[in-house]
Amino acid sequence: MNKVLLSVHVLAAIIFVGPVTVAASMFPPIARRSLTAGTESAGVAGTGDVGVLRVLHRISRGYAIGGLTVPVFGLAVGAGLGVLGDYWLIISMVLTLAAAGVLAFVVLPGQSRVLAAATGSQEQRAGSLPQAKALSMTTGIFALLWAVVVVLMIVRPGSTTGA
Repeated sequence: MNKVLLSVHVLAAIIFVGPVTVAASMFPPIARRSLTAGTESAGVAGTGDVGVLRVLHRISRGYAIGGLTVPVFGLAVGAGLGVLGDYWLIISMVLTLAAAGVLAFVVLPGQSRVLAAATGSQEQRAGSLPQAKALSMTTGIFALLWAVVVVLMIVRPGSTTGA
């Protein structure tokens, strides 16, 4: 049963966490380009960029919800293996919670605000540019947290597998 749970856990991480990380990371540069588009090009390039931003935001939201399966199955695997008390797993769970918090409370709301401004006036777009720039940093933090979790899952300090 642990092999099935582990397989679902790893597949969910690949299917959900990877795409949400990529979509969230692609959003800020496109948002900056859309927000800085001149009024004469906003009707052509800006509209296309806004469409892309909508899709990236929808992917980020949808895959974030699907990504909730990753820690659920991870806890099931950890319980089945009897390693829930191991410090590397506790650190991974804390980092996973931090990554989820960054995504849910910083990245997704920031994307929503930037997306709303991208369809507004030139002043609204210009006023939202600092937030779009800040999204680059927060999505980088989100990706870095997941990278550390992946390393901890592979290395597993104290593991007897020799990894």
